[in-house]
Amino acid sequence: MTERTDIPLDAFYDLTQLTDLAVSPDGERVAFTATEYDQSADEAVASLFVVPADGSRQPHRLTTVAGASSPAWSPSGDELAFLAARETDVERRVGWQDRDDEATGESDEESSAETDADDTDDAEGSDDAGGDEPKQQLWVFDLERGGDARQVTDREEGVAEFDWSPDGDRFVVASRDPTDDQREQLDQRREGGPIETTRLQHKLDGVGWTDDVTTYLFVVDRDAGEMRRLDDAYGGGAFQDLSGMEPHWGPTGRIAFTACRTDRPDDTLVRDLYTIDPDGEHLERLTDGGRGCSNPRWRSDGSLAFIDQDPDHRYRPANVYLHDGEADRSLTDSLDRTIARQGELNWINDAVYTLIADESRTRLVRADDEGTVERLFEAQGDGRAIAAFDVSSDGSTAAVVFSDPEEGIDVYTVAVDDLTADEEPESLRRLSRVNDALLEEYPMPTARRVEWESDGWAIDGVVYHDPEIDLEADGPHPFVVAIHGGPLSYDEPEFRFDHAALTSRGYAVFRPNYRGGTSRGEAFAKELHGRWGTVEAADIAAGVEALVGRGWADPDRIFGHGFSYGGIAQGYLVTQTDLFAAAAPEHGIYDLRSAFGTDDTHAMMESEFGLPWEHPDRYDESSSIVDADAIDTPLLVMAGGQDWRCPPSQSEQLYVAARKQDVDAKLVVYPDEHHNIGDPDRAIHRLEELLEWYETHDPDGEPQATE
Repeated sequence: MTERTDIPLDAFYDLTQLTDLAVSPDGERVAFTATEYDQSADEAVASLFVVPADGSRQPHRLTTVAGASSPAWSPSGDELAFLAARETDVERRVGWQDRDDEATGESDEESSAETDADDTDDAEGSDDAGGDEPKQQLWVFDLERGGDARQVTDREEGVAEFDWSPDGDRFVVASRDPTDDQREQLDQRREGGPIETTRLQHKLDGVGWTDDVTTYLFVVDRDAGEMRRLDDAYGGGAFQDLSGMEPHWGPTGRIAFTACRTDRPDDTLVRDLYTIDPDGEHLERLTDGGRGCSNPRWRSDGSLAFIDQDPDHRYRPANVYLHDGEADRSLTDSLDRTIARQGELNWINDAVYTLIADESRTRLVRADDEGTVERLFEAQGDGRAIAAFDVSSDGSTAAVVFSDPEEGIDVYTVAVDDLTADEEPESLRRLSRVNDALLEEYPMPTARRVEWESDGWAIDGVVYHDPEIDLEADGPHPFVVAIHGGPLSYDEPEFRFDHAALTSRGYAVFRPNYRGGTSRGEAFAKELHGRWGTVEAADIAAGVEALVGRGWADPDRIFGHGFSYGGIAQGYLVTQTDLFAAAAPEHGIYDLRSAFGTDDTHAMMESEFGLPWEHPDRYDESSSIVDADAIDTPLLVMAGGQDWRCPPSQSEQLYVAARKQDVDAKLVVYPDEHHNIGDPDRAIHRLEELLEWYETHDPDGEPQATE
């Protein structure tokens, strides 16, 4: 075995992540968004790139504006529209500098330019957003003529979403439109005045304190910028500021969108499907008020596909539905698999292509209008994840973002006709190599799938380890159990910096797909419904026991971390078991009763547990804090100071409960953080804290360098 090379944690600044993906109508070009990390400004920088679909040239950076997102091609394919908050298209130097050089080495002009960027952590409409910062607007590149992007909108409250008209001469945009009184209240908030609200959904994670401002659809002239508000096309609902109205302009001229217009829109997860003419006439509601509709996508004949998630039972699979103008029917119900979170709908002729969660894998499927569903793209293999998918409107070319544990995350294209191939087709081309510098300098972990049995169920997971070690011959090894959030989610082999940071220091990483996850059908997911702290804890413990039985894992050197429900699950594990030598619950909930109303998920919690004053026992049975007297595991408890999904007060309770019993514990709160891990300095600090915690409580006492 060769000598191990620890990846320096500030190599995180050399990481690139890919998000949005859009194929041109003729299938000749692909646009995507890449997020890089600027060390000197300590921020994420999102840029737009365009690359030929045949891979004949390297990706071309169109812009380095802060927060560039949502690229969408015009129907002609000559223009590319996107959203960004910017004043000028500044020149940026992105990347991390010499780790041994404390000086930034940049000019005064570069340093000044960095400060012009908008804080992309704040969602549009957040009360935390500074009034002097530019708002997100709609911009367009003319790729035939060249030149800088042209600003199309200048909305005071910014633009949240948009879509092109079929002729490419107009846009439909979604934008908040405050009244004069509301505008005065917003100004008062931004100047530090009191927060006044009568809304039940009084705050949202990443948005902050909500308000009564209504979001409307506007039709905008592409050239003149003139706007017309569609007075009957307005949003609403508890999660409106996060889910959006999702406007989509169809080939027949109608605009589809989603909204909640029940008597108590803040007290439900219902979202109905609506259509309207671009002149604001003939509003029609297509669904009946009991659905959770999203992602409407028109077909050329005027029928409309959309995703439907049961608003009262999140554990039931989300399905693709088709509305033919008279009624709707499910196209994917026979699968018993949910649409993946990144599963956009794409029409090719008479079939919808989308991504599903299937046996712990994000899988491409084709569903025709008769309800026949076919799993596709065997070329994906079992060892990498699909992070994004799109197709050209002419049905010729598909683009996919693969996340591969060893090869990174990159854009590929493939001929649509080859999506049915059993083996990797010749048309599959890799268009980017955005993390090559990192991959060439440091080895990435090998990933392998594992299975075990728990309570009669077949459970699976993923193990990551240094490619130079042999789990069987060189064991047992220290293991980090990394628990996914949700719980309605799943893990599959993917490229992640934190995995490499751990495996390069001698740890193996175990990611278990416990019951309650979404990739094995409704029955598997429903096992956890209303029973938090039961089957998932059993499955995780059984998985570790299986790894110990194989000789891979050292039972005395098992460590834990996990975010959101991954933090919640650790609360159960440290009060029910002695599984971990040390644990690191992150951004979790540990007392469901006190969380109710202080978080932003009251509607979800009520649908699963009822109301806490009517069913207190249900809440207490799923609250690990009531068993805090059993904690003897050292705890590193981490939280976001502005996390309204899992409020920081929850982490404080767990921390104090441990300290009261003289259990070694540490609390880390990131004051400006939401329910995420945002700026790169915080991502790096988090890894430093995790590694130090594990090293401190490693019974073998073998320190691992973090730098």
